[in-house]
This record gives sequence, structure tokens and C-alpha cells, in this order.
Amino acid sequence: MPTRCEIFCEILIAILLPPLGVFFRHGCCSVEFCICLLLTILGYIPGIIYAIYAIVVVDRDMYRTPDDEWRPLNA
Repeated sequence: MPTRCEIFCEILIAILLPPLGVFFRHGCCSVEFCICLLLTILGYIPGIIYAIYAIVVVDRDMYRTPDDEWRPLNA
């Protein structure tokens, strides 16, 4: 679980460069990063809104198993 300071710093970075803030939280080849990159290319404001949503709301740890492996989304 990230601390409030980490989330605050990621939100500040996401306001300046939205895909970078999402990259720090979810990694480079994640769906969240690709969506944020596409939205930022199409419009800066939608990219910022989605980046803040992806940082604050989306929890990447809910897709992990106890063995620290990724589980499929449909399982």
C-alpha cells in the first residue's frame, strides 16, 4: 500500500506529464498506461483526469495471487 506522500508526488507528476505518473504506479506495458498515453495524445485534460483516476482509484495489487503471480482478469 503506497503512502500518502507517494500518492501526492505521483499526482503532481501526473498533472505535468500524465503517462509518467501512471507509469510509476502501474508500469510501462499496463493497460492503464496505454489508455493514459492515448488520452494524453488526444487531449491533455482527459489524460490528466484519467491519470489521477488510475493513481488514486485503480488498485494493481487486486490482480495478484498470494504467490505473487498475476492472475487473469476473467478468473
